[in-house]
Amino acid sequence: MSNHISLELIDASGAVREAADDAGISRQDFFKKGALAGGGFLAGGVLFNGLISPAEAAISTRRKSKANDVKILNYALTLEYLEAAFYRAALGGSIITDARVRSFAQTTGAHETAHVRALRDVLGSAAVRSPSFDFSSALQNEKTFRDTAVALEDTGVSAYAGQGPNIAQKAVVQAALAIHSVEARHAAWIRFLNGGGEAGANRTALPAPAAFDPRRTETQVLRIVTATGFIES
Repeated sequence: MSNHISLELIDASGAVREAADDAGISRQDFFKKGALAGGGFLAGGVLFNGLISPAEAAISTRRKSKANDVKILNYALTLEYLEAAFYRAALGGSIITDARVRSFAQTTGAHETAHVRALRDVLGSAAVRSPSFDFSSALQNEKTFRDTAVALEDTGVSAYAGQGPNIAQKAVVQAALAIHSVEARHAAWIRFLNGGGEAGANRTALPAPAAFDPRRTETQVLRIVTATGFIES
């Protein structure tokens, strides 16, 4: 099989075409950048393989549409796959010894699994499959678990916030907000357990470190996620 998959086979919905149009480049240039090369993970237009440029981001920031909402939902689903798998892997080992941290992992893991199910139900046959993950570097001990949980939850909050302005349908906005607020609670909870609730804690470690949270674009989030090395394929 060729290392390059034809655009017509994988882009029936036009997601890649739209991504190229939004970036102001031709589809031929999009191919030249290797965005569709074998070995990458293309999920409903979302590529997890070390983004090179905004041309490889699939979600349109200029055109709201039902098709774009599907891309946003699949983007969210992939992040939820990551989080759910992370907590499942952590609970499957013996590194968590603090009962408070285990309670957090069990509760949050159940929430992330529920998010996956809800998003898959909404997307139906359009839902992307979960990639394979390797969390060994983040699950060496309880501290590496806690530190990684903070990073993942903070990233999830900023990812949902970043897509709010791009959603076309009210029902999708409501669903995203319902998940976003829970992700923010997770982030505050693990920050508290990670020392943010102690007297004299550094401001950046606090459960609510600032009056306003940052929002991240799809490209920024995907670069953060790929840099972790958690995604195998």
